[in-house]
Amino acid sequence: MFKAKVKASVLKSILEAASPLVDEIKLRVTPEGLSIRTVDPAHVAMVDISVAGKAFQEYKATDLELGLDLDKLKEILALGSGDEVISLEFKEDQNRLVLSMANLVRRMSVIDPSGMPDPKVPNLNLPNRVRIKTSELLQGIKASKSISDHLALVVDDSSFEVVAEGDQDTVNLKLSKNQLVELKASEKTKSLYSLDYFSNLVKAADGSESVQLSLGSDYPVRIEFDIADGHGHVTYLLAPRIENE
Repeated sequence: MFKAKVKASVLKSILEAASPLVDEIKLRVTPEGLSIRTVDPAHVAMVDISVAGKAFQEYKATDLELGLDLDKLKEILALGSGDEVISLEFKEDQNRLVLSMANLVRRMSVIDPSGMPDPKVPNLNLPNRVRIKTSELLQGIKASKSISDHLALVVDDSSFEVVAEGDQDTVNLKLSKNQLVELKASEKTKSLYSLDYFSNLVKAADGSESVQLSLGSDYPVRIEFDIADGHGHVTYLLAPRIENE
């Protein structure tokens, strides 16, 4: 069983967190809430999303898994405003998810989730943690796009820096400890990441005031932020680009 009512803006934030990596998701439903965990086809990035039942205006569920097409879901959301309430109900006898918004009803076939990836989140002991305003991080990403296809994230105990180096030009965003929301660094670290991947992941956090980054040298970066008015949490892991010396 799965029946819920939720604001379109909350559902949109959940879908936008998963859509940079995949077109289809395995939605895990429990009495406590929803979760999504998947990796992109190239295995460069993964996402782990959890949303408590409190994020919904109404929520009733038992344990089940649903395979869903993200594009179909986003088509429904595009028809309404963020404040509109969407009703969702899984009709097990029809194997369909029924979405209702105002006078509109969409009956959507679900996908067999058994063939979808079920990755485990690696336990990474990353030495440095930075919390930065999302708007400032997006500004640094935007400035980097005309320079290079990758960027470096550099952290020490006094600052955080985004650096993009091209053949002729460079750009950097450097913020001191007192310009950041939080900085905890036990050592200096530097890692390179794909600009396209990093940009797409951080864009999904555009509705959050700040983003937390956990980093180590030549380790995946862990990107975290809240959604659904604080009742949901998104964690990305993005693999580094290792350059030969």
